[in-house]
Amino acid sequence: MNNPTTTDNRGLAGIVAGTTRLSTVGKEGHGLTYRGYAIEELAEKTTFEEVAWLLLRGALPTADQLSSYRSELRLNRDLPEPLKNILEQLPAQAHPMDVLRTGCSALGTMEPETDDRPGLSIADRLLAVFPSMLMYWHHFHHSNQRIDVAGDDDSIAAHFLRLLHERKPDAEQVRALDASLILYAEHEFNASTFAARIAASTLSDFYSAITSGIGTLRGPLHGGANEAAFELIRQFADPDEAETGIMKMLNEKRKIMGFGHRVYRSCDPRSAIIEHWAARLSNSSGDTRMYDVSRRIDEVMHREKGLFPNLDFYCATAYHMLGIPTPYFTPLFVVARTSGWAAHVIEQRSDNRLIRPSADYIGPAQRPVVPIDQRSGQET
Repeated sequence: MNNPTTTDNRGLAGIVAGTTRLSTVGKEGHGLTYRGYAIEELAEKTTFEEVAWLLLRGALPTADQLSSYRSELRLNRDLPEPLKNILEQLPAQAHPMDVLRTGCSALGTMEPETDDRPGLSIADRLLAVFPSMLMYWHHFHHSNQRIDVAGDDDSIAAHFLRLLHERKPDAEQVRALDASLILYAEHEFNASTFAARIAASTLSDFYSAITSGIGTLRGPLHGGANEAAFELIRQFADPDEAETGIMKMLNEKRKIMGFGHRVYRSCDPRSAIIEHWAARLSNSSGDTRMYDVSRRIDEVMHREKGLFPNLDFYCATAYHMLGIPTPYFTPLFVVARTSGWAAHVIEQRSDNRLIRPSADYIGPAQRPVVPIDQRSGQET
C-alpha cells in the first residue's frame, strides 16, 4: 500500500488551485471584496445589476451603461416556447434546483454558444431568464397558470418578487432581496465555482459550466445550507425553546447548519449585512419570532462553541419574511451566483489550463487476478 502524504489536503483544503482577479475571501480570517470593492460598500451603495456588470466586465457601470444593461436584461426575460413546454413536463414535486439545472441545459440546446452568441451574452441571458424559468414552472404546477414572465420591472429582484406574489413588491422588499443577491454573487473558488471552472477548463460550452455549478450548489454542504438553516429555526416557538433545543443538539453532537465557514476564521462579513435586513423586514411586518429565535441561536452558538453565523443563517429569516417558499432559497442563490460563475468561466478561458489534480492511492498493492474457481470472496 502506498503511503499518503503527511499533509491532509482532502477536499483540497489549503491548496491554491489558481489565481483570480474577481474576489478576495477571508484574507486575515475576515473580509470580502469583489474586484477590490468591499462587500459592505457594494451592499450599501450599489444594486445587483451593477455588481453583475462589475464581475462580468471589470468595472462598475456608468449611469448610462446601467440603464442600457437593465434594458437588455428586461429584453432577455422571456422564455422560448419549447422551453415552456419542457418546464410544463417537469413534475410538480421536483426540487426547483432541478428545474433550473434542467432549464439551463435545455436552453443550451435551443440557444447554443456560437461566435454570434458568446459567453458574455449567455451570462446576461441566464441572469435575466432564471427567475422566469422558476416562476413559470411554479405557477404552471401550483396555480395552474401559464404566466407572462416579461415585464418592465427595473431589477431582477423586483421581477422575481412580482412574479412570485403576482403583485408589485414594495421598495423595502426589493432592496432586501437585491442586497442578498449582491452578497451571494461571488465567493472565489468555492465548490460550485470550482466545478464551473473545471468544466470550462475542458473547453466545454458555457451552459455546461453553469449547469455544473448548479448541480454542485444543490448540496446541503454548499447552497442548500440556507434551506437547512430555515428548517432549524422554524421548529422553535420562541427564543427560550430555541436555546433548550440547540443545547440538546450540541450535547448530542449534531451539526447546526448555518454556522462556521471553511475560509473565514473570525466572522463572515456578509452575515451582519443580511442580519440587518432580516431584522428590518421582521420589524416592518410586526412578526419578529423568526428573527428573535435566530438571534438566540446565534448567541448560544457563540457562547458554547465560539462559532459565528454565515450568510445562509440570517438569510433564511430574511427570505421567509419576503414570503419566499423555502425550496426557492437555493435557486435564488443560483440567480445571484450566476454572475460569479460566468465571470470565472470567462476568466478561466482567458488563460486556460486543464484542471486535473492528482490523488494519493491508498488501495491494495498490485496483485494477480485469481481464476474464478479459486476465489474465496474475501479479497478487499
